[in-house]
Amino acid sequence: MNAQPTYEQPTPERLARVRQAMAAEGLDALLVPSADPHLSEYLPKHWQGRRWLSGFHGSVGTLVVMPEFAGLWVDSRYWQQAERELAGTGIELMKLSPGQPGALDWLGEHAPANGRVGVDGAVMALASARQLRERLGRRGVRLVTDKDVLGQVWEGRAALPGHPVYQHLPPYATVSRLDKLAALREVMQVKGAHWHFLATLDDIAWLFNLRGTDVSYNPVFLAFALISQQQALLFVGSGKLDENLRAVLAADGIEVRDYDQAGAALADIPGGSRLLVDPARVTCGLMDHLGDGVQLLEGPNPTTLSKACKGEPELRHVRQVMEQDGAALCEFFAWLEARLGSEPITELTIDEQLSAARARRPGFVSLSFATIAAFNANGAMPHYRATEQSHSMIEGDGLLLIDSGGQYLGGTTDITRMVPVGQPSELQKQDCTRVLKGMIALSRATFPQGVLSPLLDAIARAPLWADQVDYGHGTGHGVGYFMNVHEGPQVIAYQATPSPQTAMQAGMISSIEPGTYRPGQWGVRIENLVANRNAGKSAFGDFLAFETLTLCPIDTRCLLPERLTAEERAWLNGYHTMVRERLSPYLEGEALAWLHARTALL
Repeated sequence: MNAQPTYEQPTPERLARVRQAMAAEGLDALLVPSADPHLSEYLPKHWQGRRWLSGFHGSVGTLVVMPEFAGLWVDSRYWQQAERELAGTGIELMKLSPGQPGALDWLGEHAPANGRVGVDGAVMALASARQLRERLGRRGVRLVTDKDVLGQVWEGRAALPGHPVYQHLPPYATVSRLDKLAALREVMQVKGAHWHFLATLDDIAWLFNLRGTDVSYNPVFLAFALISQQQALLFVGSGKLDENLRAVLAADGIEVRDYDQAGAALADIPGGSRLLVDPARVTCGLMDHLGDGVQLLEGPNPTTLSKACKGEPELRHVRQVMEQDGAALCEFFAWLEARLGSEPITELTIDEQLSAARARRPGFVSLSFATIAAFNANGAMPHYRATEQSHSMIEGDGLLLIDSGGQYLGGTTDITRMVPVGQPSELQKQDCTRVLKGMIALSRATFPQGVLSPLLDAIARAPLWADQVDYGHGTGHGVGYFMNVHEGPQVIAYQATPSPQTAMQAGMISSIEPGTYRPGQWGVRIENLVANRNAGKSAFGDFLAFETLTLCPIDTRCLLPERLTAEERAWLNGYHTMVRERLSPYLEGEALAWLHARTALL
């Protein structure tokens, strides 16, 4: 038998093996998304097929393989990284940009007429499968979703994670799972749904007040859930729940079944039933189990909005977490500033020291994403990550970008700060100042409750656009409560569709993180987390404003203060006063002195 592809084999050899398997299945093209059966952002190794096949390590990308072509679609955050990692692989970089066709559109135009395109339906969103079928159908092309081509040739594929599941308990869990289930069932009743199926891991973890470690940085576990007015079925891997937790769940009316029984349970839904699903958050492979008589009611998962709107008890915990996280950051930055220029420090050192500072704080569980410590040119790659094989020393002159965050029992943090190294240039300070102006503009905004979040993006971009500067990523994403650092439904990005579910509501936590990236030179990003707060009612309706949650000084040595308006200077001074007052009780010595120095009024 011929040797099977492994991680050690070069990408061209893996592609050759996959093409052989495609030919055996009669496929003219293979679509490989970055996805799992839960359509997660971060994937367990078992489903990192696109990474295995392409050699591209970014978290997002879509691969298309044909007999004479292979292309990887990624957005501007990953262009530099993809160019480097795809070199010599035979895979072409397909740059995603607004208005340009993505992988699905490209396949609709380039798949051979009357041919066959394959994708593993277990990891293909129902909505995406419908779109692709429609595009392919115009040219008589058939979409095949019942073949796992990668699985046929991927030797050494990682097993499913088997980490234990645990409870998220009071006082941090502020609403019981029974109350959450009751609220969900009320929504189901209003919508006329007999059943509701959930595949998204953060929705399931939130609904059942459970957490896990199956996915890096996200405190979730692999599971499906099927809810009716009478039943709550939780599908989770055998051995992941101990007997005590099973008994606790049983007492709340929750039946635990094996993870691989979700498809069978869907097949058992009686004909004539109405099933509520989000077609963007369930896979076509799972939905293929349904009987012909089941009617789909389609819309966003009700838990997504409920999870996004944090109550005041949760926000109180988040504020406490921000104080602990801010104190850890102050300790780290004081350490860094005292040693820069006097001892060797690398981007890896920064990750180690910052992670250790957070780990010393009460309630800390893990990082919320892989720390980005990027010096000068590395900062121009928004999702850069230093490795043992490729990283920079922090020396000379320039800018150090540090984007980091933590998972705590009482909340999730995400912050980006710029650090001056040596003497930053005038243009580097201009970029930092302009980005800060964008962050301040949106932080100070007041807006109608229910405004569609993508529409707020232009407020942050206006100071950059005024100088004909822009950035390729969104300005803000939702943030969970001891949950995923990226969550919906809100997203502050003009590239996103301003659909009704993106409406801003009180209690939502979002990032504000404008940036500027100069390839081969440097990158700038400044980021705080904010919460939507009621700002009052007028004759024109209810309004919201942002409460800034993140607590850490913004280094004014990176700025040109004379370019700040009086209002911007007042905001920055007010922010630094708040940071100093709230963090001082947690600090002493070198860290406290650093805090006072970096929060001095302009």
